[in-house]
Amino acid sequence: MEENLELALAWKFIETTGTHLFLTGKAGTGKTTFLRRLQAKSPKRMIVLAPTGIAAINAGGVTIHSFFQLPFAPYVPDSSFSTKDSKTAYRYRFSKEKINIIRSIDLLVIDEISMVRADLLDAVDSILRRYRDRSKPFGGVQLLMIGDLQQLAPVVKDEEWAMLKDYYETPYFFSSRALKQSEYCTIELEKVYRQNDSAFLDLLNRIRENRCDRQVLDELNSRYIPNFQPRKEEGYIRLVTHNFLAQRVNNRELELLPGRSYAFRAQIEGKFPEYSYPTDEVLELKRGAQIMFVKNDSSGEHRYYNGMIGEITAISPSGIEVRSRDGEPPFALKEEEWSNAKYVLNEETKEITEDVEGTFKQYPIKLAWAITIHKSQGLTFEHAIIDAGASFAHGQTYVALSRCKTLEGLVLSAPLTERAIITDAAVESFTEQARESRPNVERFHSLQQTYFYELLSGLFDFQPLEQALRKYVRLVDEHLYKLYPKHLTVCKAEVERFHEKVVKVAQKFNQQYTRLINQTEDYAEDKTLQERILRGAAYFKEELAPMDAVLDNAIINADNKDLKKKLKEAVEDLDAAFCQKDGLLEYVAQEGFCTTAYLRKKALLTIDDKSASKKKPLLSVSGRVDASASRQESNASGGRGRERSRKREGRMEVPSDILHPELYKRLVAWRNAEAAQLGLPVYTVIQQKAILGISNLLPADKVVLAHIPYFGKKGVEKYGDIIIEMVRAYRKEKGMPAPDWG
Repeated sequence: MEENLELALAWKFIETTGTHLFLTGKAGTGKTTFLRRLQAKSPKRMIVLAPTGIAAINAGGVTIHSFFQLPFAPYVPDSSFSTKDSKTAYRYRFSKEKINIIRSIDLLVIDEISMVRADLLDAVDSILRRYRDRSKPFGGVQLLMIGDLQQLAPVVKDEEWAMLKDYYETPYFFSSRALKQSEYCTIELEKVYRQNDSAFLDLLNRIRENRCDRQVLDELNSRYIPNFQPRKEEGYIRLVTHNFLAQRVNNRELELLPGRSYAFRAQIEGKFPEYSYPTDEVLELKRGAQIMFVKNDSSGEHRYYNGMIGEITAISPSGIEVRSRDGEPPFALKEEEWSNAKYVLNEETKEITEDVEGTFKQYPIKLAWAITIHKSQGLTFEHAIIDAGASFAHGQTYVALSRCKTLEGLVLSAPLTERAIITDAAVESFTEQARESRPNVERFHSLQQTYFYELLSGLFDFQPLEQALRKYVRLVDEHLYKLYPKHLTVCKAEVERFHEKVVKVAQKFNQQYTRLINQTEDYAEDKTLQERILRGAAYFKEELAPMDAVLDNAIINADNKDLKKKLKEAVEDLDAAFCQKDGLLEYVAQEGFCTTAYLRKKALLTIDDKSASKKKPLLSVSGRVDASASRQESNASGGRGRERSRKREGRMEVPSDILHPELYKRLVAWRNAEAAQLGLPVYTVIQQKAILGISNLLPADKVVLAHIPYFGKKGVEKYGDIIIEMVRAYRKEKGMPAPDWG
């Protein structure tokens, strides 16, 4: 990886600038490997999203719709969304934790960007603006868009495009209004790692670049082997263009299995067209059948996800027992329900309404000896039988062929023709323009300087802290002035003092460091600038001290329930903002200002659900939850927030998504083995929800572990040492910062 100049440039670009980046390249050029390295090593706080469940699992993230709680309706710019079903309404009902994560991330990664529609990207922009900076595209967060536009295109139905065509030139992500308002660069990876066969690689490149002639087709068609029947142990998987072709293969394989087959008919109510069925209306299954899940587990136990391969271990007329291929224990599968919704745009009100016309209820699986090319994107196979003769969409044939490592590893079930190689003129045009946006040396240095300035300005921007203080004081002034007149007097005096001694001084200080940054090319190493930053950080650190006294005596109780809630939120927001600013100023006053180191420190101090001082887990440098960070940083800010937190200590909130699936599986395996040895039900050892909490929050010690929901002190006494050691080993494997065990 270090020898690849494009990958090195992409890494430096993400690490030292705040500008959006489109990272593209042929299949197998290391895009996924780069993403995994970024997750493990980057100092930036990030979240990783993808357009589909399979792509999200491959990227180690979650889907865009899941994270932002978006409906599957088209997003029309400047519109609102309403529905008769409140569960799918287009509303921003995020938890405090989710809002703080959105506000605190440095980097939003979207993998498989080729499948992301322009309107979906604008929906993300709308949410980010709402909770971050309204004046900036995507709320000011940096985007890393990873993907290959020569692969699968976004899916858009005719009726949806009829609604969107007046707003977008194409359905592709690059037609997003928000992206067009943004500055972004493109880096294209050239070196291919997946294919070692240079001749095969040349064939793929010529298809990708729309240079497929008779010679290319002849070479590919040399792999056409009529009536090819592989041995089972060779591990061939069949990639087909349409669902009905996959079904034909799967039905044949099912017949070859011994034993009786069972049929399960879906329950269909209202209008639900056959082409929209998420699985077969009548599922015919046998014990030992290879299946794929077609929906995420709605029970909240995360036993399966859309696209996961599994096997039927037991079956009867009354039910199905299944397991995944990775050795998890079998479980009884329940039916799931899908809705058929019709979306209508009101031209006058700009409101999108949803009308549920029908429902489909069935077991969320289908047979899976063969899969569609669409579901194979992002996967790699040693051996594959490819049936791409009936390709119907841009990039479909290229995706199928590029799943294979070698030409010898693929077999064509039918010869390819020129009609099977489909390209999109809009993609070709954008690709040519994108290549011109590769950052040259001069532009790259300019972007680095801009980012350095923005981070420094963020450090010395005290207006958000002032706003949080004024919000708290306003509540006390309006509702509690008779009960706490002395406290109110102190608070009002602090508001005036803070504005004069901190906010106004910071505005003047901005002019000083701006001038110094612009005076020299080597601004990051300039001694005069660093000395001014050190002195400035020390000054503002000292001037923050009086606010700490206000927080120590802050009022969080009131007889009125609504007022009590508002007070609690205001104090927590103020406490959180204060602790982060105080910790950053102390760090810079001691260590100076370096972009990478500053980002790492900021990542450890990032606010969580209640406050940084509450000894709660924080968002780590890879967008995951780092349970040791709060211990480290409460010490860094003099322990004042830690003392305040003892008055407001409580249970942690756990994200609903599995953030560390590998650790989650290890914990489940250990729990199941322990339960089997003791002869007890698994939930008596440790509940599933506790495992979710541990794998997401990565507790650094028993104190933090005891606060995991559904675990408690008894669990710590019995299994605390084992679990902490498992977490420690996992963190070490992933190269995460070592926790403070002192």
